[in-house]
Amino acid sequence: MNTIILGYLDQFVFFMNAGGSVMWVLFVLNLMLWYGLGYRYFVLRRGTKGNVRRLIEKHEERGLQKEFKGMLDFAIADALQAAKEAHAINKKAREYITDALFPYTVTIKQYSVLIKTIVVLAPLIGLLGTVIGMIDTFDALQSSSMFSQGTSISGGISKALFTTELGLVVAVPGLIFGRILDRKQERFDLEFEQITDIISTKEVHEI
Repeated sequence: MNTIILGYLDQFVFFMNAGGSVMWVLFVLNLMLWYGLGYRYFVLRRGTKGNVRRLIEKHEERGLQKEFKGMLDFAIADALQAAKEAHAINKKAREYITDALFPYTVTIKQYSVLIKTIVVLAPLIGLLGTVIGMIDTFDALQSSSMFSQGTSISGGISKALFTTELGLVVAVPGLIFGRILDRKQERFDLEFEQITDIISTKEVHEI
């Protein structure tokens, strides 16, 4: 088993070294990208189904006995608690609710900029590897004849192709999944606004 793993590891290292140092940069960016995507996927889980108004009513009926299934449940619970605190001291609930929801607003945006940056940066770094590979190719052509330097020429072209390929492999999935997660973030933003409006309006009517 260990021999098989070492064999695959040697093949991986050989493939990465064949593309030069740019390949390792892209590999690190790929790890960072998928860490950010994974984090956002788990954070942006809505959990409970149903519209915001109905969820607020359920929280008011069941209180702390309700089982929390996602971020929206926790956000509603904190917003209701903030509204109660504001009502107790005869203050406007909207400002307290906004403050209570602010940590959630920050959380849903985490790693969004990192993902977008890597998606843009990866193809450019791949292009840089392409340029380096082509420079190596032309250096091989300049130093001696094309036929005697076939290995150097093919190595330079391989380096160019490897980096271009990996740059696209990093960027394309990041673009697709990043956009899906951005849509979920936009939905949370709208729902947080609904939570603020509904609960603050309820407080005004009760007063």
